Amino acid sequence: MGLNFAEASKRRVALLLAGTFLMGAAGATVLHGGGATPAQAQNLSEQVPPTVQENAPSFADIVDRVSPAVVSIQVKSQRNPSLSQFRGFEGSPFDFFEEFEERFGNRGERGDRRGDRNRRFSSGQGSGFLISADGYVVTNGHVVDGAEEVNVVLQDGEVLSAEVIGVDDKTDLALVKVEGERDLPFVSFATQETRVGDWVMAVGNPFGLGGTVTAGIVSARGREIGAGPYDDFIQIDAPINRGNSGGPTFNLKGNVVGVNTAIYSPSGGSVGIGFAIPASIAEDVIADLRDDGSVTRGWLGVQIQPITPQIAESIGRDDVVGALVTEPQAGSPASEAGVRTGDAIIAVDGEQVDGPRGLARAISAEEPGSVVTLSVWRDGAEEDIDVTLGRLGEESEEASNEGPSSQDRSSRDDASMMLGMRLAPASGANLDSDGLAVLEIDPDGAAAEAGVERGDVILQANGVDVASTEDLEEGLSSAREEGRENMLVMLQRGENARFVAVPIEERERG
Repeated sequence: MGLNFAEASKRRVALLLAGTFLMGAAGATVLHGGGATPAQAQNLSEQVPPTVQENAPSFADIVDRVSPAVVSIQVKSQRNPSLSQFRGFEGSPFDFFEEFEERFGNRGERGDRRGDRNRRFSSGQGSGFLISADGYVVTNGHVVDGAEEVNVVLQDGEVLSAEVIGVDDKTDLALVKVEGERDLPFVSFATQETRVGDWVMAVGNPFGLGGTVTAGIVSARGREIGAGPYDDFIQIDAPINRGNSGGPTFNLKGNVVGVNTAIYSPSGGSVGIGFAIPASIAEDVIADLRDDGSVTRGWLGVQIQPITPQIAESIGRDDVVGALVTEPQAGSPASEAGVRTGDAIIAVDGEQVDGPRGLARAISAEEPGSVVTLSVWRDGAEEDIDVTLGRLGEESEEASNEGPSSQDRSSRDDASMMLGMRLAPASGANLDSDGLAVLEIDPDGAAAEAGVERGDVILQANGVDVASTEDLEEGLSSAREEGRENMLVMLQRGENARFVAVPIEERERG
């Protein structure tokens, strides 16, 4: 039976009053006589419990303690075109904080009245930090490299003249010394490595805004971004920008865990991915620069390449740890110690080598003249080789990567087709080399899949020296007898040698 109009109206009023009561109980406005009055006014800030106020995270104490040691660096430099080439590559999203941009009109025309109109100068600015009371300052190499005048600006605005003690291009680190006799505040490098997830704080001079502090966490470690042969960057999400170059990243103890150097920046500004040189690397490099203005590194003398899963399978290993030797340099410490082409270097003094860059870092950290033990994988077994390291810089110029000239087509008649390659003796293709020249590549063949290119010369197949197709057949047969799915092939490309793993089942498909 339905309700009449009067009963329905009474029920709606009752529901409205019940809802109003609940709203009032929750702290909302309470209806009175058709109007509304606000709840009793309160200062919400006073409602935060004292314990929360006291224990809230803050970087203020750390900032107060370490900021006096962070400086701004102002540089005047004759522009060095090679500097830009070193710091990155065209179209790269990595910004290596090239500070030397002409931002102040025609100041580059200094020297007009002396008739020196072609001599252009640019001014730049970066960051740095004091590491000793007598005024040694750490910064990036690209901030001061080629500088003709360097000034260091302290936190209180005092400007001190400085000189560049040394620059290490391979790590982009530099050491500067300010003039003066008085003691200055300084900070120390951290003795413990950071972990992913640790809080960090960057202090520096972005866009000339000195004394800027940002905070974040360590996002990753061991980043390789193409900056140099010893890449091992800490990735942080504390925002850093142009002008932060050379500035410190601190841990919560106020120790320097990294030197800010680069950002990943598709837009040109910070997107929360920055890179800092770890303190463990910076401290050693800076110590060398402080000693004599240069850095000495151990030298092994090998050309190496990564070990792919296919290459690992072809040499009988279950993992891709290590670096594969494509060629020991003639007269190098490695050659004299008996390191061979095709060896996989998997450890140095018992410490595992993850890849080519890991090997480079391990060797560079050793003193020239020191003896290291290389653990190598050779012929299906592990063995140790003792090597007395040389000094990096004694090696010859790096070989060109340019490929050979086009092949003599008259050799086509003598060519054979194997593994998706048309091959002929290199001597018959007018190449000054032993081995088999690759004249043509089937784009769907096994060789193309492995990365072999027309113009390459095959030197070895599964450890067998190759001078003819019969030698290649021998290497192929031995790989099959060993149960391999891939055959390790050594190629000559231009002046460089490299290994590839060619799938051997391709031969079955014709």
